[in-house]
Amino acid sequence: MAGPDAGDAGQREAMAGLRVLITNVTLSPRSGTVVYVRDLAFELQRRGHMPMVFSSTAGDVAQEIGAAGIPVSPRLSGLPEPDVIHGHHYAPTLLAVRHFRSARAIHVCHDHRLPQDRTPLHPRIRRHFGVSRLAVRRLIAEGVPPDDATLLPNFVDTTRLTPRPPLPQRPRRALVFSHSAHGNSLAEVRAACRDSGLELDAMGPGIGTRVADPDSLLSDYDLVFAKGRAALGAMAVGNAVIACDYDRFGPMVTASNFDDLRRSNFGFEAMRERLAREPLRREIALYDPVDAARVRDLVRARAGLSEAVDRLIETYTAVLGDTLPDRTAPDPTRSLDAMRASVFLRAYWGWAALPQPRKDRILDLPGMRRLASAVRRVG
Repeated sequence: MAGPDAGDAGQREAMAGLRVLITNVTLSPRSGTVVYVRDLAFELQRRGHMPMVFSSTAGDVAQEIGAAGIPVSPRLSGLPEPDVIHGHHYAPTLLAVRHFRSARAIHVCHDHRLPQDRTPLHPRIRRHFGVSRLAVRRLIAEGVPPDDATLLPNFVDTTRLTPRPPLPQRPRRALVFSHSAHGNSLAEVRAACRDSGLELDAMGPGIGTRVADPDSLLSDYDLVFAKGRAALGAMAVGNAVIACDYDRFGPMVTASNFDDLRRSNFGFEAMRERLAREPLRREIALYDPVDAARVRDLVRARAGLSEAVDRLIETYTAVLGDTLPDRTAPDPTRSLDAMRASVFLRAYWGWAALPQPRKDRILDLPGMRRLASAVRRVG
């Protein structure tokens, strides 16, 4: 049964598009959820809807979104009332739902372990999605009824990812494309690549390598070690991909295992082995340029931005027809939760705005790494 203002909202959509507020804990550095927000906002705008972003304003992605005329703000009071809140991350989603008391919301969980991704529960959050099976299990474990926790696989903007020329019969160059790569894990990958005759490069903040537009470099490589949306983007370009990050790795992605691995978001669940030279060599030996082209075509046919946004707009429209809870009833979320969320975001956004050299100097001060860890737990 539609709520009393569902007709007005539907009429607004028909006339001028939906106002969609997207939340994210930060827009810097460039990560999976950051790129997700950018791509979603641009596609909604292209279709005549009105996206807005509640997040920090630090970083090049925030500037890119703002330059397109899409509002990006760390203050909810400066944003118009949305029709729908598309929530990522506990703190900003909770604050947005509490602030805009007429808006319905959906929530997407992107990580099955990070404190900032814990599940916000509220009667006006009408749908909960996880980008992987593990994320869906987290939603259920944290209080979402099983029938209301749904898998919503990740996507990539295939219009930004130009297919590379056909892969060579034998791979020559490999890339570790990761936010979490570090010296110890890289050593095992380097040894396996060296044994296999591969030149290896690495990109990611964990090893001090930041690139403004890493997607533009993917066509320079034949084999990519990555997880999540980074892995999906490399597949869309036509790279052979091995699921890999942290200190773990999984299988070479093939046309036959693609659908199953996508349900794991090419992430932690797929990466079942510890990084080690010999098993990595085994996966590298499965390199097949013909099959990599099949995977590329699967990504471009099934995991593109347009198809994902079709489903999201259907979801937004559906929740607009849901009956809202009594607006005069007490808010079920505790005020302490909102206070903690607000403190966390102020600290997080202030940190995100600092240049990396200054962050490094601060973290070297006594006790600062413990403090940073405590702030993340609060979030």
